Amino acid sequence: MKKTYVLLFSMLIACCCFSSKSYAQIPRIPEASSTQTIIQDFGLGKVTVTYSRPNVKDRKIFGGIIPYGEVWRTGANAATVITFSEKVIIEGNPVPAGTYSLFSIPNKNEWTIILNKTVKQWGAYSYKQDQDFLRFTVKPIRVSEKRETFTMAFVNSTTKSTDMVLVWDKTAAYIHMETDDDAKITANIDELMKGDRKPYYFNAIQYYYENHKDVDKALGWVYEAEKIEPKGPWYKLWESRLLLRKGDKAGAIAAAEAGIALANADKDEEYARLNQEALDQAKQ
Repeated sequence: MKKTYVLLFSMLIACCCFSSKSYAQIPRIPEASSTQTIIQDFGLGKVTVTYSRPNVKDRKIFGGIIPYGEVWRTGANAATVITFSEKVIIEGNPVPAGTYSLFSIPNKNEWTIILNKTVKQWGAYSYKQDQDFLRFTVKPIRVSEKRETFTMAFVNSTTKSTDMVLVWDKTAAYIHMETDDDAKITANIDELMKGDRKPYYFNAIQYYYENHKDVDKALGWVYEAEKIEPKGPWYKLWESRLLLRKGDKAGAIAAAEAGIALANADKDEEYARLNQEALDQAKQ
């Protein structure tokens, strides 16, 4: 029996040692150009970009290490990859949902932006033009502040549009994108409003206001919501904004003043400020 215990103990130790070795971390060396993934909610979907970020390192970038007129991976290491979970419109061109490689051809006064159907490419070495899904051009601009690390970001984002900016050294290029989801979003709002409306009033009102849709319909939701939350200064804000859009300045002023009073009573500085802004606008 004692020998059995010794044998079992030895086997347990061996297993533990094997397990610890199996799960030991493999030594890593950082990439000179770090990888970044950015995700932007867009309409009913998302845009996801994965790219590597080279640095200037006292080099001449465009027209230097990135020659004018040649296909660039738009980053470093593997070619940049962009994924659209829903269809989008890029610089006026419809693009179906899917994943694409993002290449570019920088020139001094114009960049060609390329969506290529072949993904998982290393650099642009195996790039094939016959696999392009789309090409379009944008105008680069010179920026005053030097950007050491190549950066991609989404700016100017709304429910209907966004700009993806590429910036490195003192050069930036903006790519404009739009959604084509209005009919679907409106149908979703109509469906949600058939049930318990309380969780959806705010977003529905905001969407109708920002997208210049039926003012009277949105105002109806505001008045319904105010009955449920009579102390909510946020609904007075939307009431003021919508009444002003209808041309009812007196009503807009009264709503904003009521919103300020509700916000002050609740010590809500943000909505006191927003209602004050609405009041100032209504008084112009």
